[in-house]
Amino acid sequence: MDEFDEMGYSLSRLTLESDHFDHGNAALHPNKPMHNLEHEVAQLTKLRSNPNERLTRIGPRRQDLPMSTVRMLAGREGNYSGRGGRFSSADRCHVLSRYLPVNGPWLVDRMSSRAYVSQFSANGSLFIAGFQDSHIRIYNVDRGWKVQKNIHVKSMRWTVTDTSLSPDQRHLVYASMSPIVHMVDVGSSETESHANITEIHEGLDFSSGDDDGGYSFGIFSIKFSTDGHELVAGSSDDSIYVYDLEANKLSLRIPAHSYDVNTVCFADESGHLIYSGSDDTLCKVWDRRCLQTTGKPAGVLTGHIEGIAFIDSKGDGRYFISNGKDQTIKLWDIRKMSSSPTRTPGLRISEWDYRWMDYPSQAKGMKHPSDQSVATYRGHSVLRTLIRCYFSPAYSTGQKYIYTGSHNSYVYIYDLVCAVHFILSARISFRSLG
Repeated sequence: MDEFDEMGYSLSRLTLESDHFDHGNAALHPNKPMHNLEHEVAQLTKLRSNPNERLTRIGPRRQDLPMSTVRMLAGREGNYSGRGGRFSSADRCHVLSRYLPVNGPWLVDRMSSRAYVSQFSANGSLFIAGFQDSHIRIYNVDRGWKVQKNIHVKSMRWTVTDTSLSPDQRHLVYASMSPIVHMVDVGSSETESHANITEIHEGLDFSSGDDDGGYSFGIFSIKFSTDGHELVAGSSDDSIYVYDLEANKLSLRIPAHSYDVNTVCFADESGHLIYSGSDDTLCKVWDRRCLQTTGKPAGVLTGHIEGIAFIDSKGDGRYFISNGKDQTIKLWDIRKMSSSPTRTPGLRISEWDYRWMDYPSQAKGMKHPSDQSVATYRGHSVLRTLIRCYFSPAYSTGQKYIYTGSHNSYVYIYDLVCAVHFILSARISFRSLG
């Protein structure tokens, strides 16, 4: 227990408790809800993260506050839910999703340059950070954040723009402002991984036969498919690329947007659908099954008034979120997409650049007149770099929350359903909720 306390795994209540069994002051007070989401996704989220209805009937309590953990434990011991004294996955998500780590942030490592990208593995056991000085470090979280692999990258231009860990956690790919993506064996015994000296960093060429090679374009976003057989990339030449790892060749190039494609991902485990976001302010959905026939996206989603920084899929082939340079996160249902974008001249601020300018005060709160999103979340800031946002883990929270970085060095956590948000000190992640 001492080790967990030292590493910041002590927990605090996320919301005020609902009865005298679990009273006390909450460490974090949420802002007032911006809205309550009345949509199918809200009902699905509640089903996956709300406690069994029978447990909510244990004794008197305030109905406007969540079911307390102590009451749920008492209900489990009394087998009120009829599950033989066991919690359901939704019960577990309800308990875990209501607590946040309070220790920290604590120093894990000190590097000579800034980190540009970072991510946890799907099960939270590994943490990957890419630095601007040609380093990528993989930390083993379960072993006290010990450095498992120190990767000295090959042929880096500007910075490591993105990394992606394969579903089996055996390989890592990293991208730069170059059409060559490199793949490293994460499971090897070597801690120091020098490109083509101590280990092979296999180069995967995303340039097509018409390209000049070299630095003809750069890659902003790279993601593995769910089965680990393919990679999808978004590039500075306004295109989406798909690479077949089994055939070891580029299998698809889509001229996708009118500006940089900052972010791409597969929609679900089938691999048929791809989501993309660009500096042209549009999110697009691509169905590979009909691309050869139509050559067009399956649909376009309009709502951001500045470029898209990042997209994260809910994994169900229906919902995804996007982080925009208009300082908002938007939740999308692809069933609301249209065949072509709605053009609204004059919305974008022509002379504003997020890389070195603050967002203009007159633009805050501005809404797109043809917004197709399901919900909008405000409070954080997307400045200086392509800040990412994610759904919280399904296994521990039922994807009840959205979390994002922010230019002010805090982590913002939004409740998906009621859009209330919480603010944490930087470098705390939902890995600690598991």
